[in-house]
Amino acid sequence: MAGKPRSARPSARSRRRTRRAGSGQRLFAFDRRLGYRFLAGADEAGRGCLAGPLVAAGVLFDYERLTTRELRSLKALNDSKQHSAEAREELYPLVLRSAARVHVVSRCVRGIDSRGLHKTNLAALRDALRGVTAELDGEVLCLVDGFSVAEFERPQRAIVDGDATSAAIAAASIVAKVTRDRFMHRAAVLHPGWSFAEHVGYSTPSHREAILRNGVSPLHRMSFQSLAYQQLAL
Repeated sequence: MAGKPRSARPSARSRRRTRRAGSGQRLFAFDRRLGYRFLAGADEAGRGCLAGPLVAAGVLFDYERLTTRELRSLKALNDSKQHSAEAREELYPLVLRSAARVHVVSRCVRGIDSRGLHKTNLAALRDALRGVTAELDGEVLCLVDGFSVAEFERPQRAIVDGDATSAAIAAASIVAKVTRDRFMHRAAVLHPGWSFAEHVGYSTPSHREAILRNGVSPLHRMSFQSLAYQQLAL
């Protein structure tokens, strides 16, 4: 009997789409293996930006109440950077619907400049985790992408590449990214000269050109040693 023609085999692109579509199952399986009923994940968006706030999100899943339907709705869940803006917007309400708790923290530009990025980031992640675990009746494990959060009273674990490993962290990355991007799209209307809707504050060529052309806006961080800033007499 003749073998299946090559054209009938799934392409590499098709296989990648299939893996992405089922990524949520892998991430939730990782979280379940940790053995906790309550699992909280935290992640941030905007840490490496030239402009705009830093946004941290905490997401708590209750694995005794998480339904099969909710798990299926999040079958494409993955690190926010692995999704298009449209896909993140689709996942965002599904995360809100499936999570037991969600807490979002935003830190403004002036606060980042005065306290420093690293301290601001740690404090935001800590506040996000406290927000989803406050007065929680039950043992909870908190997961953070890449590093532990100091001065935090709950058990926690740092997960390397956590937003691509843990469902709780990936869900937090989606919430943080969508929240921040929506803010930057609104900021683009108030500050039209910097095309914030296009790059949402990251150091892209068009953003650097806008800084050279217009200077800095009230949303730009001045504490960064950026090449884009070094070319200006600030």
